[in-house]
Amino acid sequence: MGRKSQRKNVPMDLFDSDDDTSSISSSSTMRSERPPGGGMDEVQVHKDLMLDQSLDALYEKRSSTREQALASILDAFNSDLQHEFVDKKFATLLHQCLHCTKKGSTKETSLASHVIGLLALTVGLGDQAQEILEESVTPLSHALKSGREVLKITSILECLAVITFVGGTNPEQTERSMQIIWQMIHPKLGSNVVATKPSPAVITTVVSSWAFLLTTVDRWTLGPKIWLEIVTYLSSLLEKDDRSVRIAAGEALALIFEFGTLEKFAAEAKESANNGSVKEGSVSQEALIHMHGLKSKVVNQVRDLSAEAGGKGSAKKDLNTQRNLFKDLVEFLEDGYAPETSTKVGGDYLQTSTWYQMIQLNFLKHFLGGGFIKHMQENEFLHDVFSFTPKKIGGRGSNMSSEEKRMFKSPNSALNKARTQFLNKQRVLAKTMNDGHYAATVENE
Repeated sequence: MGRKSQRKNVPMDLFDSDDDTSSISSSSTMRSERPPGGGMDEVQVHKDLMLDQSLDALYEKRSSTREQALASILDAFNSDLQHEFVDKKFATLLHQCLHCTKKGSTKETSLASHVIGLLALTVGLGDQAQEILEESVTPLSHALKSGREVLKITSILECLAVITFVGGTNPEQTERSMQIIWQMIHPKLGSNVVATKPSPAVITTVVSSWAFLLTTVDRWTLGPKIWLEIVTYLSSLLEKDDRSVRIAAGEALALIFEFGTLEKFAAEAKESANNGSVKEGSVSQEALIHMHGLKSKVVNQVRDLSAEAGGKGSAKKDLNTQRNLFKDLVEFLEDGYAPETSTKVGGDYLQTSTWYQMIQLNFLKHFLGGGFIKHMQENEFLHDVFSFTPKKIGGRGSNMSSEEKRMFKSPNSALNKARTQFLNKQRVLAKTMNDGHYAATVENE
């Protein structure tokens, strides 16, 4: 294999030896021969060398060596946007990480999944993000079925959500990933399938990942029967002892109500009743009564959780988070006002005023962890997602070569075409949310 032969040409000292002086000095000499003006100092040279050696170490047989290498790559992608490295090693990094998810330990699979997600966020919109999604869906789906370890499952679920969020260009791709995610708590049972009870951590991750992707799809692709089943299940999760499960379910319900989904189906049912005709797939009067009863039940559950005295749920530190979330949800259900948030990013503030924006922000903030501020400052994909550009942006934009500017800035470039398509999708989604907000408010009046 071509990629394996490359491994012999890169020093492995940073992982296998205590004496790395010769390898670093040799590589530094080679890189220093480049013409000046690239702004690459000795620290950057060392970081590049670390990434090269980390990638090379993913071919090693020892799991501990691969884990160490993945942790190093993860740290590099969190601390900076590694565009130059990705431009050169995109395919190799993707396929080695996928290999790690197939046969690696739980820790290795978790780290590799996280790297794949960061790779998607780094490349942003375009063909590479689509390649990540299409190349990864099947291996990740198989990996989900190959073990029951919580860390492994939750890491893969979050990875699948992120790569679909970035690379999913059509509803079918997004719905496919949402189905894979949802089946972790509602599996399709067959003769050779044994249902297992998912842990609270898995349920929380499934619901939050599913809701994260729900923010990007047309809500009318699912019929009323499926929506009723989903809302009924989420309502049952509000009664679970685990507080993180209740919070995740509450956010998902908030998003569904912000869509105005149930109100839309109710309006269809009333129209059918008035016209004396029933359209295929429309809502029956019995289903309409069930919808109103279910919504009333959810409102009562949410109101109770907003005033919970404590003691229910092991993580008491989340009690205030739960109270605040459900107080916001009560206000939204009664008055139609979604909560507003403000997050400091550098010298600016990233603000949200809808549930879908808040859910996107919270999920990405959780996934990026310590790298959130750096990515929010410099990642153009995230700028497009939140329609937010900080005042000071370092990195790629300020040091682009003329070739890179043609590739990324030209109106005719593939990236800009993908960006235009994404922004149009965001505008449609924003209008959809406003329509749902209006429908929910009118229904309550």
